[in-house]
Amino acid sequence: MARVSQGDAQAFQQLVDAGIDRVLAVARRILGDEMEAEDIAQDVFLKLWRRAGQWEAGRARVSTWLYRVTVNSCIDRLRARKEQMVDELPEIGGSATQLKTLEEGDLREFMDDALQALPERQRVALVLFHYENLSMSSVAETMDASVEAVESLLARGRRTLKKSLDPHWRAILPEVLD
Repeated sequence: MARVSQGDAQAFQQLVDAGIDRVLAVARRILGDEMEAEDIAQDVFLKLWRRAGQWEAGRARVSTWLYRVTVNSCIDRLRARKEQMVDELPEIGGSATQLKTLEEGDLREFMDDALQALPERQRVALVLFHYENLSMSSVAETMDASVEAVESLLARGRRTLKKSLDPHWRAILPEVLD
């Protein structure tokens, strides 16, 4: 970051290369839209370039800063949409066995829809913890919340997902929701 703050384009490109996949994955899962995720990623790295001089070594890792800026940018984007989140998921017919036969992409899309139906803070906590494999303390730092608050958000989010996806949830996410 020190080199980036001095205008080193090569150092900046290295940071982009190292972080772009994570930023896109988080934004995609939170927003549920590929194009918006790409816009967010561009904004995040533009902010990194512009604010590199403000970053304090030792205060937070660059990766934590990237997650935090990504999450905050996504939340801002969600609020700007002014759309109502869907309270209930559509009914899925068929048995768990039939669900298992769905293509992997269909399962991912179904889960993404379920994630989108969650309140934003629960969704952010689940994405960072389960999809990005951040530690509980890293999620708390990224969300500017206590570890206990994150644990509560995760528990409520899992419970809501389980209830929304029941009776088919075991066919889709047994390791996450058990």
